[in-house]
Amino acid sequence: MDNLIIGFFVSFIITYVSIPVIVRIAKAKKLVDVPDSRKIHKAPVPSLGGFGIFAGFLLAMLIAVPSKSSAGLQYIVAASFLLYIVGLKDDVMIITPLKKFIGQLAAAFIIINLADIRLTSMNGIFGIYELPYAVSLIISYFSVIVIINAFNLIDGVDGLAGTLGIISSLIFGIYFYFAGDPLYAVMGLSLAGGLGAFLVFNYTPAKIFMGDTGSMLVGLINAIMVLHFIKVSTAPGAIVPVASAPAVGLAILAVPLFDTLRVFVIRIFLHRRSPFSPDRNHIHHLLLDCGFSHPVCTATLAAYNLLLIVGVFAMRAEGNYFLLLGLTLISLSFTGLVTYFRRPTARPIIATITGMEPVVPVAEGLALQEVASIPIHRKSGSLEPQKNVAVPPTIQPVFSMEEE
Repeated sequence: MDNLIIGFFVSFIITYVSIPVIVRIAKAKKLVDVPDSRKIHKAPVPSLGGFGIFAGFLLAMLIAVPSKSSAGLQYIVAASFLLYIVGLKDDVMIITPLKKFIGQLAAAFIIINLADIRLTSMNGIFGIYELPYAVSLIISYFSVIVIINAFNLIDGVDGLAGTLGIISSLIFGIYFYFAGDPLYAVMGLSLAGGLGAFLVFNYTPAKIFMGDTGSMLVGLINAIMVLHFIKVSTAPGAIVPVASAPAVGLAILAVPLFDTLRVFVIRIFLHRRSPFSPDRNHIHHLLLDCGFSHPVCTATLAAYNLLLIVGVFAMRAEGNYFLLLGLTLISLSFTGLVTYFRRPTARPIIATITGMEPVVPVAEGLALQEVASIPIHRKSGSLEPQKNVAVPPTIQPVFSMEEE
């Protein structure tokens, strides 16, 4: 228990102390995330919060992990440092999705092939138990890459990725403590401590974003913990066995995972473009279009994720089939409900983002350029006429530039 407390507070203090310094340096050097037609924030905001999270997490791990339980720690640190470098370069200079993907593959190789943290069994899903080595590698690589990108892509609203990361890392950390696994218990609590300090500066109005440096680190650590959780909790003679562990692990990461998989399917099969191309189809975008503010959006998705976790854990005796099907149906229903109440807005989404030319209904006497020039209230999604610009009284905020 002492190691957990030390890990949490070392990570919290280091991150808390470093963030204000990072904000000042980032503003002085103009290392900020500039708003555009797709992004939600209004003013340039530093996006190097992941530097502080990584510093706190790394120092806490090196200090708090017991020496007798440190087997494999070097691989976790190495993979984290690799993604830190990739994320930092993307936050500062912008790199192509391919280069970022190669960095993620390299980190996955360290975790899966060198540290041997991988899925070895399907636990009876589709009647499959032990996996052949090659199949185990394929599924493990897919899982790690998807989870890394899930947290990277869900980081679109103030406090959202950090809050979901705290929920998952605390749950995994507490489980591993009772399961007698100090390395992973300290890992979970150290990440939670760093994210807790970061959120002090990231809740609305955000003074800093975690950027790819932070979001990919959070995704990597959660990928490691969920793979290890499934393996440990289903092993013969497990100290704390968990029935339907794959479904429970999926529920813990439900919001970022289902959102990412849904968006990837839309981009690949409906829009015929790269799964890494940006758009406004994420669940937080849909909630914002319903009129939710950043704090309400974050609180809604966090509460929804907690309900899924509690529900699946309470029904874990029902088996993986039932729970995985239930999670899928609930996630689709939740997204469908949010989409139904989504309000149309006049967002000037350009063809380079959507991949197709939008059709815009033009109001009486109002040119297309004038429609695009009307600014959008970022929180409510409503139109705000510019000062000193005559706007016909017949205009209603119903223009939609969504993809057909």
